[in-house]
Amino acid sequence: MVSKTDDIPASVPNCNPVDLADEAGDGAQDSNETSKTCLKDSCGCEHSADTVMVNGNGGHEHTEEADSRQDGNSEMDGGDDSNEQEVIVIQDTGFTVKIQAPGTEPFDLQVSPQEMVQEIHQVLMDREDTCHRTCFSLQLDGNVLDNFAELKSIEGLQEGSLLKVVEEPYTVREARIHVRHIRDLLKSLDPSDSYNGVDCNSLSFLSIFTDGDLGDSGKRKKKGNELEQIDCTPPEHILPGSKDRPLIPLQPQNKDWKPMQCLKVLTMSGWNPPPGNRKMHGDLMYLCMVTVEERHVSVTASTRGFYLNQSTTYTFNPKPANPSFLSHSLVELLSQISPTFKKNFTALQKKRVQKHPFERIATPFQVYSWTAPQVDHAMDCVRAEDAYTSRLGYEEHIPGQTRDWNEELQTTRELSRKNLPERLLRERAIFKVHSDFAAAATRGAMAVIDGNVMAINPGEETRMQMFIWNNIFFSLGFDVRDHYRELGGDAAAHAAPTNDLNGVRAYGAVDVEGLYTLGTVVVDYRGYRVTAQSIIPGILEREQEQSVIYGSIDFGKTVVSHSKYLELLEKTSRPLKVQRHNVLNEKDESVELCSSVECKGIIGNDGRHYILDLLRTFPPDLNFLPVDGEELSPESKRQGFPRQHRHRLACLRQELIEAFVEHRYLLFMKMAALQLMQQKVNKEAKADIPAITETAEAPSESNADTIQTQTTASESSSATEVSTDSTSQTQSKTSATSQAVTAGEEKSTKPATNGLIEPAATLNGECKSPLEGKELEESIPGLAQAKELAETLVAEDGSCIDPKSREVVLNACKAVGSISNTSFDIRFNPDLFSPGVRFPDDSTDEVQKQKQLLRDAAAFLVSCQIPSLVKDCLDHSALPMDGATLTEALRQRGINIRYLGTVLEFVDKTPAKAQLEHFYRIGISELITRCAKHIFKTYLQGVELSALSAAVSHFLNCFLSSFPDAVAHLPPDELVSRRKSRKRRNRVPGSGDNTAWASLTPSELWKNIASEAKSYYYFTIQCESVDQVVEKYGFQKTTLLREISIKTGIQILIKEYNFDSRHKPAFTEEDILNIFPVVKHVNPKASDAFHFFQSGQAKVQQGFLKEGCELINEALNLFNNVYGAMHVEICACLRLLARLNYIMGDHPEALSNQQKAVLMSERVLGIEHPNTIQEYMHLALYCFANGQLSTALRLLYRARYLMLLVSGEDHPEMALLDSNIGLVLHGVMEYDLSLRFLENALTINTKYHGPRSLKVALSHHLVARVYESKAEFRSALQHEKEGYTIYKNQMGEGHEKTKESSEFLKYLTQQAVALQRTMNEIYKNGSNASITPLKFTAPSMASVLEQLNIINGIIFIPLSQKDLENLKAEVQRRQQLQELGKIEELTEDRPLELEDKIPID
Repeated sequence: MVSKTDDIPASVPNCNPVDLADEAGDGAQDSNETSKTCLKDSCGCEHSADTVMVNGNGGHEHTEEADSRQDGNSEMDGGDDSNEQEVIVIQDTGFTVKIQAPGTEPFDLQVSPQEMVQEIHQVLMDREDTCHRTCFSLQLDGNVLDNFAELKSIEGLQEGSLLKVVEEPYTVREARIHVRHIRDLLKSLDPSDSYNGVDCNSLSFLSIFTDGDLGDSGKRKKKGNELEQIDCTPPEHILPGSKDRPLIPLQPQNKDWKPMQCLKVLTMSGWNPPPGNRKMHGDLMYLCMVTVEERHVSVTASTRGFYLNQSTTYTFNPKPANPSFLSHSLVELLSQISPTFKKNFTALQKKRVQKHPFERIATPFQVYSWTAPQVDHAMDCVRAEDAYTSRLGYEEHIPGQTRDWNEELQTTRELSRKNLPERLLRERAIFKVHSDFAAAATRGAMAVIDGNVMAINPGEETRMQMFIWNNIFFSLGFDVRDHYRELGGDAAAHAAPTNDLNGVRAYGAVDVEGLYTLGTVVVDYRGYRVTAQSIIPGILEREQEQSVIYGSIDFGKTVVSHSKYLELLEKTSRPLKVQRHNVLNEKDESVELCSSVECKGIIGNDGRHYILDLLRTFPPDLNFLPVDGEELSPESKRQGFPRQHRHRLACLRQELIEAFVEHRYLLFMKMAALQLMQQKVNKEAKADIPAITETAEAPSESNADTIQTQTTASESSSATEVSTDSTSQTQSKTSATSQAVTAGEEKSTKPATNGLIEPAATLNGECKSPLEGKELEESIPGLAQAKELAETLVAEDGSCIDPKSREVVLNACKAVGSISNTSFDIRFNPDLFSPGVRFPDDSTDEVQKQKQLLRDAAAFLVSCQIPSLVKDCLDHSALPMDGATLTEALRQRGINIRYLGTVLEFVDKTPAKAQLEHFYRIGISELITRCAKHIFKTYLQGVELSALSAAVSHFLNCFLSSFPDAVAHLPPDELVSRRKSRKRRNRVPGSGDNTAWASLTPSELWKNIASEAKSYYYFTIQCESVDQVVEKYGFQKTTLLREISIKTGIQILIKEYNFDSRHKPAFTEEDILNIFPVVKHVNPKASDAFHFFQSGQAKVQQGFLKEGCELINEALNLFNNVYGAMHVEICACLRLLARLNYIMGDHPEALSNQQKAVLMSERVLGIEHPNTIQEYMHLALYCFANGQLSTALRLLYRARYLMLLVSGEDHPEMALLDSNIGLVLHGVMEYDLSLRFLENALTINTKYHGPRSLKVALSHHLVARVYESKAEFRSALQHEKEGYTIYKNQMGEGHEKTKESSEFLKYLTQQAVALQRTMNEIYKNGSNASITPLKFTAPSMASVLEQLNIINGIIFIPLSQKDLENLKAEVQRRQQLQELGKIEELTEDRPLELEDKIPID
């Protein structure tokens, strides 16, 4: 999800906050992207060339969790013009300067005034002709430019200025940087850093399928008659029905990666550092090299450059050799002594600069690959040096060596944020520091577990040790000193860090000035959980008791409070829905808090107010917290709650709290409306008018049936006006209204589907479309008055309102559990049911009310959110494809993963279970792999480092291999030495001396998995072995392997594994290449960019494509400004841009943007992430439109391969993919192949959409077209008839689609008759029959493209200028109609086939 703030970018005049639906968000966002411009139902006829298309889908984007929620008072300056100016500031025009480097021709460089001089340095270090220089200055008219100056601040620098590159003398630091840079250039095409997960490198394979770049430099220049040389046959394993799931194609071999060797060895010499007398001659360090020609040389790096000296391996002679080849750069030196180096280095740099920049740029956070080929280990001086120094990133480039992380994290927060440029600078700094911190913390956590860091309390036993490294504090996820004994011991200690991280994320997103949280990263590595935190200045010098001035260090026995903390936390209480409350301390005094008792406030030596231990930021989840004497609501009890959980730290997710509050808000409005109605009725009461009675006691979720609550945009947007609680709405995408909005200021026109929380107004699992609320509004006439009343209450402080109306609001407030009597305001008390927390007697009623609210929230999760998730999967607005996307779908709706068993049971009982088979299968596989992960975690803790690969391969054999008696290999010699050394060594966390792991058997592991599933998820798996599971649930073992590897950080050798052999195990220890950390951290957001993005979408939905496009381009600039070039949100932005380009007819531009989106998705999310698969499909469509047919096919085949690997063939998305493949094959006249794919799509569509669905009708039509091309008219007729019947039943005789279908039927019948005549003629007259030629036509590319657009949810509308005018008028008319609630909006969030729309007018 992307950050939501409550301010609307003022630069968008008349922009409607309600329209800001979130595209980059989750799966349910784009029903309202089905733009209003699609007025005609899709017509099958050919359209004239000057057509425009409007999209009906943005695919379901999975971006990461809703990390950022800004509070209601985020400072956006009011006034329309402020923002206008800000935007102009950023678009300062660039200018061109000339650059003259020694030995090259001067060249022009485009620069922008905001850039720093340093950025020109970077460009020069990357350019082919100047890349070998690192130590130089730029001079303008003889004056050296300051590296950190912005270009606009440099006097005399203007269009056409000449900058000279001047070589500078080296220092040790500069010499090291130079060697490093040369090493990077030599390894620039080598993927080993990506496989090893180093330096934010990651894999990308797109260029293999597109033959290099798709842009201008692409090799495919020719269009038109490309048909001749296309080889369309897909590999065997991609064809429908193939059971083979090979792994090797996941990483196709890139011919560029066969390294061109330039140099055999480049290492630091053993003669370093130079002795004093040589230092005084300017020697900085010595290097050893071996050229490809086997010449061994020793090189001196001196202040003047690099030269050959006369040393050998065993004798030191620093005198220059003759000739010494003194050169300022190593490349120049090597080019003189090694011809092969000269030739290969030039070729290598040519290749390097031809690669798409997105293949080379570092990602913001490290992405690990779960498979890798066998890579030869090469000598690498830089890596070797890195391993021995605790260098992190670019430490040695920063004065003072190690970074003060806490200071950096907090100062970036303190940066000013008054206007757009300032905010951008601030967000960019915050993001940069966070990603650096996450990298440092990960590296440190691994060092801690590998035993390379000394503990600060070395005397304690290993589980209790704590560590400090590189100014970061590390602790292990164990229950130290019985701290969590009451809460579930080690299980609680393992859950606390992630809860704490969620707290840090929430407080960070509210972003209150003056309140500070710690940098926090949670790392799971080798079975251990490590929490890494930045260090509060001064905390290590004092005892904790003295420093805590707010909260409690002993879970509520002693509690203290502090006025400054209360004031700061009060600002967060509304956005986070935390209730101020009193608790008793050990002296029975009442203490006021505005957070849970565990939340501690400490003032650091730097005077900042820190809060830490935020593990109970959100209220407890009563469904998993059995409390004696507490009854849950009937909905929860029906489902078998409360259930015992591993620990007592189970809390509700923030998304659930938001959804619940929104749901209650609608209830509140309905209650008030009904009461007002009743008053009115009573006033007019004649005995014959029965009054509507409505009870005012708190409606439990079930008895509120009378009021069907539906979300409507206009209600949501009025939320802010009704109550002071504007932030109750901030999260809902339906309304991003700011607190400044005064009553009635905006007329919301358009119901936006609510992406983050599905229309939360579901009662007992019935979801209606967001629009029905409109009719509902008319059916409860009191609603409008209720709004007015609530507005005046807020506006006038309720002073001038008659008591009757005030009573209405009071009753409604009571009914929904609002903490205020005059406005809607729901908050939770996070301390309820915490052991050891006591509340004062005078707040007993309060506490009872708060407990009821918690029960209701728990019931809401079970009775509304779970059914709504299942409903979304049924109508395909949520389409999980693997474990990660399933997890995300649950979390977006506020459902914790511990409910997975409950969700699956619910699916099991759903009547339409067959249409949820994909969901059920992914769910079970997720449940099983998560259980296996829990077992693996404790299994690994007992394994010594030297036996790690043996242990991991043994575990995988027990988990996946059909071999019944997997035996672990214990190398005997290692066992012997292990016994001896045991006594002398201080044990590191991973040094269990036992070999218990070796005794695990497959049957034991599966028994454990089943019991874990029962005890953790309350779900029963009746399976004793992997083969039974595969058989019963239709799994693929490769999919299970992928899921478990990703969850646990295992990296395996990419080869074909034989899982099903009963004679030998599938894995050997050689197959386990690495084990990576699994890292959780905060993702800081770019809020302004996100606003532009939203406004852009809103524009697009209103039909203003050009304006929308401009806004989204602006958003892209801002995203780049904050995140750098690579980020998930930039990926979403590029995808939308590509789609708009395509719609507006700019195919090449669409291709270029989508290519970037694919590359970015591969690099940032992973090469086989479901999102990447989607991006491949979009790119294939644009390639086809650009006439690159073979490329389009290759991309579609790649997408299908990945899809098979990730989720198997039986998935609704596969139908869309196969329809695409079938259509393209039809276009290149591969009819038989085409039929295999289209018929498979038909089968899948029929299964998942039901045989009467319009999707199925379309599938029948596509199959019929291919049969027609093959002249098999009987089969064609049969399919078209099926389609016709569906259209007739669903749309009626008169509908355009039905007519089209019947026309096609007539045509087919004529053709069939003609064919039959001809055949009869042949039979009758033999060879001298006169045969009328039949029309067999290959489909035109245009008609194929048209069908492709339809199935991908894009549609063309022929537009002339006049049409455009009418169109705008029509859009406006519709919006007015919608205000009156006349139009039923179709909310089908799949890539909509627009012809699935029922005619509107």
